[in-house]
Amino acid sequence: MAEYEPVLLASIGKEDSHRLRVYEATGGYQTLRKMLCESTPNNVTDLVKASGLRGRGGAGFPTGLKWTFLPPNHPGPIYFCLNADESEPATFNNRILMEQDPHQVIEGLILSCFATGAETAYFYIRYEYPLGYDRVQAAVDECYAAGYLGKNIFGTDFSLDLYLHRGAAAYICGEETGLIESLEGKRAWPRIKPPFPAVEGAFRKPTVVNNVETVACVRHICDRGPDWFRTMGVLPDPDNPRDPGSFGPKLYCLSGHVERPGCYEAPLGLTVDELIERFGGGVWKGRRAKAAIPGGISMGLLRHDEFDCPLDFAGPGKYGCLGLGTAAVVVMDETVSMIDFLHNSCQFFAHESCGQCTPCREGTSWALAIIKRIQAGKGRLKDLELLLEIGDGIGIIPGTTICGLSDGAAWPIKNAIRKFRDEFEQYIRETNPGGYARISPAIALQEAEHPS
Repeated sequence: MAEYEPVLLASIGKEDSHRLRVYEATGGYQTLRKMLCESTPNNVTDLVKASGLRGRGGAGFPTGLKWTFLPPNHPGPIYFCLNADESEPATFNNRILMEQDPHQVIEGLILSCFATGAETAYFYIRYEYPLGYDRVQAAVDECYAAGYLGKNIFGTDFSLDLYLHRGAAAYICGEETGLIESLEGKRAWPRIKPPFPAVEGAFRKPTVVNNVETVACVRHICDRGPDWFRTMGVLPDPDNPRDPGSFGPKLYCLSGHVERPGCYEAPLGLTVDELIERFGGGVWKGRRAKAAIPGGISMGLLRHDEFDCPLDFAGPGKYGCLGLGTAAVVVMDETVSMIDFLHNSCQFFAHESCGQCTPCREGTSWALAIIKRIQAGKGRLKDLELLLEIGDGIGIIPGTTICGLSDGAAWPIKNAIRKFRDEFEQYIRETNPGGYARISPAIALQEAEHPS
């Protein structure tokens, strides 16, 4: 990768980078002024469409295209929900922006609202981010005082009110319709689609939901232009008509067994190896890597011999993973047990399943029960097939659930067992030498945890 100058993280580390005066000193809100006074909503949407910006929250859907799904000439109101419910394990790129450069996010949010015709925006922020909440609220107050929010911004016809809303610490609220249900004061059960939020979202009105990093990119696209944005990233795959390419800068979270964990910015498409070696200083303690999560645990696993995987929207899928996700890379060294990894993953998803869909509610719970029994030394080789059957049978992709939480729960199961099957089989044989080949139903979990 050639030398790269950060854009999204340009102000991180500067003294008082979260303050309006610091942001204005580097040209903050001048792009907003120019767009509101000299451009039109359609022009902003066209810029974003031309840039190829795809949502940074996990799904990677083209942002400008998503905005065009709003009903034309709708009398309103139209709502904009900013998804700051950053609950994917090991993901903290939105947190960095909210805590240290909230005005960059707010300027991008106002531009996005201008483009979509929204005059009310909800900043849905994760409950476990108290500093982020305080910093964003202070930034919102500064914006109202400076005239960047409120009625007739810069003397134009455009007005915008922005409200912060704290989530209740539920992973499912990261799903956009679950977020909307929570915002309305209800249990965060994802909605059946259609209708999609662009037609019937918050309070049954047309709604756009984008995440923090996505709207931050909008600010720079409007400032520097779509051609600049497309100079970074990966071109569309000519053999895949459904691949629109992966363009622009990306914030990568790097954690786990590396020398320098942190949040790093680079163009989309750098490899896992590059991220670990160039930014993370290599695997810690002189050890070797065993595996890595490419974008949050819901994306699955890469073996160490798959670290040439490019971290763009298409790359991880070519290595049997669900996708890029949030680009939160977690490195595991040679000492990590895949049994322990899978237990932690299953425990998380069983706890976070909202329970609305039977395959997800029961599948995540049964997967946890089976891996707990294996971990306790009462596993059977047949259990691996049962886990794979659960993993292959739940989720949107096989068409059994409303939202993608169960897909995220399934991918660590499928990847861990299929890519590290020898380790699972060896563990089962060693810990249950007398019963690993049994076909009959296994003994109760309570007996496995408390053998006589």
